[in-house]
Amino acid sequence: MPRAPSQLFDRISPLLPDSGASLPDPFVYDLSPGALRRKVVAWAAKRYVDMLYVTGLDQPTADRHFRIRAAGLSGDLGSEPDGKVLQAEVDAAWKAGHITVTADDSERRVTVRWDDPAFGAPAIGRAIARPGYGGIVLGPHAAPAFDPAPIARPARPAGAWPLGDGGAVPGRNRGPAELEQAIERLFQTSAGVYGVLVARPDGVVAERYGVAGGPDRPTPSWSMTKAITATVLARMLHEGWIASVYDPAPAPMWRDPRAIQRLVTLDDLMRMRSGLAFPAVDGEGRSRVVFENSFVYYDGEDAFATAQRAIVATRPGSVFRYINTGVNVIGAIIRDRIEARGLPYHQTVYGLLADRIGMTSYQHSADRFGNFVASGSGAAVLRDYARLGVLYLQDGVWNGERLLPEGWVDYALTPTHVGSHYAACFRTNLDRMFPSLPTDAAWASGASDQKVIILRGHRLVIAVANETDHPLDLAALDGVGAAAIATVPGAAQRIAAE
Repeated sequence: MPRAPSQLFDRISPLLPDSGASLPDPFVYDLSPGALRRKVVAWAAKRYVDMLYVTGLDQPTADRHFRIRAAGLSGDLGSEPDGKVLQAEVDAAWKAGHITVTADDSERRVTVRWDDPAFGAPAIGRAIARPGYGGIVLGPHAAPAFDPAPIARPARPAGAWPLGDGGAVPGRNRGPAELEQAIERLFQTSAGVYGVLVARPDGVVAERYGVAGGPDRPTPSWSMTKAITATVLARMLHEGWIASVYDPAPAPMWRDPRAIQRLVTLDDLMRMRSGLAFPAVDGEGRSRVVFENSFVYYDGEDAFATAQRAIVATRPGSVFRYINTGVNVIGAIIRDRIEARGLPYHQTVYGLLADRIGMTSYQHSADRFGNFVASGSGAAVLRDYARLGVLYLQDGVWNGERLLPEGWVDYALTPTHVGSHYAACFRTNLDRMFPSLPTDAAWASGASDQKVIILRGHRLVIAVANETDHPLDLAALDGVGAAAIATVPGAAQRIAAE
């Protein structure tokens, strides 16, 4: 029971004395050996449940795609972790049969166990899939802490692309010979590619799917979801639910105006310069501060509450570190703003963006508490990913209606900090990752190179879906981009001018 503040405490009255504000208790990240094993099996359960019950692969195909991998390590301010030792341990356990994966089709559930009597109790990770909620990480828990009730969503509207699929039958569109040859090279050198699509606002230029892909097969987006979260935030800005990206981030757990979190803006969160980090403790009592990368996909935690319980380790705006924490704070803000208006959270998230532009296959993955994980792990068919790109090609206008604020597209697709090509939840070609593309090219990017590349100057979108843990041949993708640009009159002169 805490006692009343003594004379040594600050006696200045809070600026908002009736708000009930307080500092959130920091979340302590567990780096002990047992915790790392639990993260490995939870991540594996998430991957496999997505393959079977979200993407809809048959089990032999899923087994060919699946890779067991180490998980849970995060870097500090000056270094990134070397996971080779842990990966070797994971590989050895997998080879020896100590890690097992079981799937229950009737419950759409996957359980992964790591049995090692010499280590102690087995590590168990679980995940389930539910329509509209994607693959839900349960971690060691048996069930979600919310009711994943069905979400009513509209059918895709009829009509020509991009509103509907009329005028170009999905999966049967072939481009010019040079573009088709470039796409063929990409498929030959990228074992995990599900599909690639090149489109303009007025039509699909080329479209092709691999053996495991198809026009009706949702594929994982992972961190491409960050771009979708940012675009949902833009919808709220346009609707007047949020005033400015340069205001202090109005997170529901950051109410106290005296707290250091009040220096963090929405812009900081989107541009990965928030300074948010976590104290971490290993199994021997050592502690340090880590900038997490992916633990929202391991532990079955409340992703939004955990993100808001981060500490501010560096001055906001001063250090670029690519983390999921900041985007999940944005997710908490989105949920708070929706529910403050008495609206149903899940249905409204879809209604603000995905359902407005015909991304009817798109589904966010929820965490165990029903939050749509804002930082990653969505799924959609390839054409729906491309629709997001078309919205940006059209400066945020869809079917004659402005959905995004004027100036948003320039803001979101332009890096504004020295030393980083990252923009606002999008990546850019400022570092010439793709030498054949213009420097103002930008893309939503996911794990293992899922991408929606936006070429505003050429009015082109290139969407590619790829399986996690199977590297995409980026040089071949650059070739697809060059061949796609060559279909646009005057494109060569524009690239040469740069």
